[in-house]
Amino acid sequence: MTNSTLAQLLDPAITPRLVVKVGSALLVGKDGEPRREWLTALVAELAAARARGQDVIVVSSGAIALGARRLGLAKGGRGSLADAQAAAAVGQIALAGLWAELLAGHGLTAAQVLLTLDDLEERRRWLNVTATLGTLLARGAVPVINENDTVATEEIRFGDNDRLAARVGQAAGASAVLLLSDIDGLYDRDPRLPGATRIPVVRRVTPEIRAMATGGSSSGLGSGGMTSKLQAAEIAGLAGMALAIIDGQPVAPVGEALASGRGTLFMARPRKGARKAWLGGKLRVRGSVHVDEGAAAALARGSSLLAAGVTRVEGSFVRGDAVSVVGPGGDVLGRGLCEYDAGECARLIGRHSREHEEILGYAPRSALVHRDQLVLI
Repeated sequence: MTNSTLAQLLDPAITPRLVVKVGSALLVGKDGEPRREWLTALVAELAAARARGQDVIVVSSGAIALGARRLGLAKGGRGSLADAQAAAAVGQIALAGLWAELLAGHGLTAAQVLLTLDDLEERRRWLNVTATLGTLLARGAVPVINENDTVATEEIRFGDNDRLAARVGQAAGASAVLLLSDIDGLYDRDPRLPGATRIPVVRRVTPEIRAMATGGSSSGLGSGGMTSKLQAAEIAGLAGMALAIIDGQPVAPVGEALASGRGTLFMARPRKGARKAWLGGKLRVRGSVHVDEGAAAALARGSSLLAAGVTRVEGSFVRGDAVSVVGPGGDVLGRGLCEYDAGECARLIGRHSREHEEILGYAPRSALVHRDQLVLI
């Protein structure tokens, strides 16, 4: 997607496969009941996209909010992990049934897919998700995806559906991700402040762009604020997908956003190979390797990471684990699969490759992180 207009999200020639993320506060009212009129209008928009020839994947929050009402749980079901898991177990049935009913009204088949973080972090399980989504879309179904909150604990959670939507888009080979939010895009400061200006197009998420984000969601029902949306945009960009944030509150929100031109579009970056896109989008890393300026410059030229340029190693990891590569200024330069465990890396810090065999007692590998297993961010 090279043009910077939201309208391209509805062009099947440019966006043949679209992921649409719907947050809890949009789908569920403050009374804990689904906002049927709003959702009916949104489903009509999704059906129109299908009729234009676009594949559509829905990432839908709302299970915990719906289940909390039915179980009489306080704090929207988020008072404890046990409450949230119980609410999700009840609410997911209601949520799936709602989507299935409304999509069926347009002759479309809904398919429920529940995921945990490990399903998209572990390579083999990632490939299984990719295959399943591909089959569902080829058969004309509309996958409706949510985090599996009934079994997910803090250690294996995405924590928000913004990043889940971007990872699902990667797995499905989507062209773009559309986040329906309670705000109409990214602002240069807190949008409640005088003079706040919406940023219509972001070509790359830089430290300056990250500084514009605020952590909280104004709704109080969801878990994803602007910070999670920027993280989703980074994941999407690395996979060659555009990502847009629009105000999801109006009835028929997609049409409203396109008619008004209001939203923020994060442009796609050049698409990487599937394995490197998966690496770049990984949310869980086991440690970090800090490098000096010379190594950072070499990485930018496409080189592998050698131990001679490493200044510090953090974390506990084994060979094959994902690690962050951190530059001298503290910025994460990339992620890669390390060829050594953390203890070996620590012993090799700053040492030339010709010294490795004597230090380790075995023939060394060609690099600490090989360029084929490394993606720059």
